[in-house]
Amino acid sequence: MSGNKIEAALALLNGAIATHGSSLIYPSSFAAEASVLIDMIGRNNLPIPVLTLDTGRLPQSTYDVISEVEQRYDMKVQIVFPDCREVEQMVRDHGVNLFRHSIEERKLCCQVRKVNPLNRVLHGKTAWITGRRREQSEGRGDLQSVERDPVYGLTKYNPLLDWSWEEIWDYIRANDVPYNKLHDHFYHSIGCECCTRAISVGEDARAGRWWWENDESVAECGLHVISPILEKPAGEEGEGI
Repeated sequence: MSGNKIEAALALLNGAIATHGSSLIYPSSFAAEASVLIDMIGRNNLPIPVLTLDTGRLPQSTYDVISEVEQRYDMKVQIVFPDCREVEQMVRDHGVNLFRHSIEERKLCCQVRKVNPLNRVLHGKTAWITGRRREQSEGRGDLQSVERDPVYGLTKYNPLLDWSWEEIWDYIRANDVPYNKLHDHFYHSIGCECCTRAISVGEDARAGRWWWENDESVAECGLHVISPILEKPAGEEGEGI
């Protein structure tokens, strides 16, 4: 694991704090990338609130790692739930497993359980941290370390942008970082239990998300929309917008 990448990630986090102060937040999935970012935040006492979206369908292993993180770093993770009335109405109208019916209904489920709660959390904020990496999928190949999100109108920071999967795990092992134990069973991307599976050798890192849709171009829940470049990292060619 390159010390330069760790230093660059910490520099980006500290730069975000310096720019946005208490208007910065980290909505965490508690997958492997989240373990790295939370360790950086906790180990360095960075004033970045950590939260997670509890959709009501998370795997038990995610709750387990949340509890472990809170104890390890003396940190209180903010748990955000969807509006129960919205969930009830959606289930009445479309059924409990609507996400299997069509891409449109799956996106509706993500909207109600994830996107709408995130909208509430981001209200009044100016920036947020993500664990997205270019390596994760073709759709994330053009991401930049700092972006303007056109949907939420916030600045988005991606400190692990150029980290490989191997580097994520080198950091976790070297620092004995708490992690989601589903990763021991060949899960890469972790979301709701019903929408996440293990992947096979050679499959894309996000192949375990909504695999029945067979269309990688729509394999996003709506939390992250590919954003125009706000700013390129130092040393890269091209101008920011």
